[in-house]
Amino acid sequence: MKPKIIPFVNYIIIYKSMKNALYLFSFFLIINEGRAQQMYFPPLLGSQWDTLSPVSLGWCEDYLDSLDQYLLETDSKAFILLKDGKIVHEKYLGNFTKDSLWYWASAGKSLTSTLIGIAQQEGLLSISNVSSTFLGPGWTNAPIDKENLITIKNQLCMTTGLDDNVPNSDCTADSCLLYEADAGTRWAYHNAPYTLLDVVIQSATGLSMNSFLQTRVKVKTGMTGLYIQTGDNNVFFSTARSMARFGLLALNRGIWNGDSVLKDQNYFSEMVNTSQDLNKSYGYLWWLNGKPSYRLPETQFEFTGSIIPNGPSDLFCALGKNDQKIHVVPSKGLVWIRMGNSATPNQLVPVVFDNQIWAYLNGLICNATSSLQQIEKNPSPLIQIEGNSLKIENSQHELMNLISTDVFGRVLLRKTIIGSTTIDLMDWAEGLHIISLESNNKVQTIRWIKQ
Repeated sequence: MKPKIIPFVNYIIIYKSMKNALYLFSFFLIINEGRAQQMYFPPLLGSQWDTLSPVSLGWCEDYLDSLDQYLLETDSKAFILLKDGKIVHEKYLGNFTKDSLWYWASAGKSLTSTLIGIAQQEGLLSISNVSSTFLGPGWTNAPIDKENLITIKNQLCMTTGLDDNVPNSDCTADSCLLYEADAGTRWAYHNAPYTLLDVVIQSATGLSMNSFLQTRVKVKTGMTGLYIQTGDNNVFFSTARSMARFGLLALNRGIWNGDSVLKDQNYFSEMVNTSQDLNKSYGYLWWLNGKPSYRLPETQFEFTGSIIPNGPSDLFCALGKNDQKIHVVPSKGLVWIRMGNSATPNQLVPVVFDNQIWAYLNGLICNATSSLQQIEKNPSPLIQIEGNSLKIENSQHELMNLISTDVFGRVLLRKTIIGSTTIDLMDWAEGLHIISLESNNKVQTIRWIKQ
């Protein structure tokens, strides 16, 4: 949306109606602040993309050097941070440039879920349709009555009930798609049923994935890139800036500069919110932060707490193999993307890198002016820092989990709290601390610096 232009003559009228020039100055500040909060969209063609400096946002720019060093140490190739659509930080490493192509891996699942939503809004399919409507009967090796329980929504939610513990979980042949449980009763991160959503889209629209993406998304957003068949998978390749454009589209709920790409806002809300009760941190092929529990690929274990403790509670993200990332935070107007090789090879938890990036970003996005100070303008009413004491107000005697981490994501303190509590900070280490308090299915976070 373009900023509203107020004719100069109106400023004269306003000036005359005010008692002094100070009022006029305040009025200009209000106007400028409103414009600064509006979403920016880069032109569809060319390389122009407006920027913002961290200093202009009141952020602690010193943390950028540490972030860049961490990106280098973790074999990153590209990192882009957007605030309200404008580039705050853009980093390319090695021989990688803004024109280099790289794969999205499973981060591309977010593109597929968007295309399914577009196909549904055009009346070409419904996510409640039985998948065999588009894949044909016998697309699995399950009994036909069990196969007919599987819907497109099950494919979006990873709840098909097909066995992911097969020799090749990417294999889409019917002989690889074995019955394990009734659809909707088991969550498992299974690539093959997801990949077959490509066939669903092609069957429903009569177009290839690349053609449907081109006509519905790329021409409206300026994205470039292609789906390329890689083994059993259909993988999307693009530049880092195209990945950032898609993140910006998601930040603005499927609307690009007033042009609706994904018009169905009910579908968008379903896509980026809990889609089933088995994994509360999973939407329609998007991962969700700030939920009371989560499950991870290749395990049936349920973990307690947020999937990315250092991240904002309304964060939703697309996560791909070898740490391809798209993070979107509506409350802060933030998007960041990362391309590269695996940041933490052989990691058991695939979001360790994400959590550490947020530790650096929490240090960058600050307004600290004293040696020991809360950074939020509107701190949590339950967490307060007074002098050298951390005070937790818990008059309702709820069960709360307190976690404090440093800028590297290392846990410094983990404590269960029942009732109001005061913690002495005198002996705590210098530097940035991120304190999260989980209670009643909510996560509240403050950041403070001790020097």
